[in-house]
Amino acid sequence: MKKYHALKTACRLTGIALLAAVSTSVFAHPHSFIDMQTTLVTRDKNLIGLKMVWTMDEITSADLLYDAGKATPDSVVWKKLAAEVMARVMAQHYFTNVYRDGKPVNYMRLPSEYTLSRSGDKAVLEFVIPLAEPAPLAGKPLLISTFDPSYFVDMTYKGAQALHLPADAAAACKISLFTPAPNASLQAYALSLDKADAPPEDMDLGQQFAQKVTLQCQ
Repeated sequence: MKKYHALKTACRLTGIALLAAVSTSVFAHPHSFIDMQTTLVTRDKNLIGLKMVWTMDEITSADLLYDAGKATPDSVVWKKLAAEVMARVMAQHYFTNVYRDGKPVNYMRLPSEYTLSRSGDKAVLEFVIPLAEPAPLAGKPLLISTFDPSYFVDMTYKGAQALHLPADAAAACKISLFTPAPNASLQAYALSLDKADAPPEDMDLGQQFAQKVTLQCQ
């Protein structure tokens, strides 16, 4: 019973209850997929925030889009749904870690802006994470990773083209993406988990699949 409740909590991490599906492949771990894009927000040669765009898969989006119905994008309905989803993302520290020289770079608890919208059959969450203090672009690289520790939700950049530098930083900065290649046994273990299972917390399964973004500036 404890596993069931832990898994149900993980299922709600993005504020969405997943729909049941006929295909058995849906029950493989992970159960939900988010396609990410990130734009670095800079000012006066400092990094001041991260603008993220998360596009959820159709099954994950279904409940949200059903609740939104035919409401217009600027309606109270969409604003309420956005607040509910954003609150759950914030409760998990945006699922995002930022490090420099082995030390965490802190960010504000509240996003400076956020919206939830529809793109076809998918829900799209956009938000900006402001840093607690500006981080100079020059110096040791900044390392950024976004992942669900349980790997219940797969959070992935499709490629380096999903990472964006503002024009004023493009000349001096390079942004790169590293995608890990977990060994076959770890991949098999992840696939063996179903909706009645959750990996041990100390295993930090999601981090072993997490992509790493590196920002290096001169």
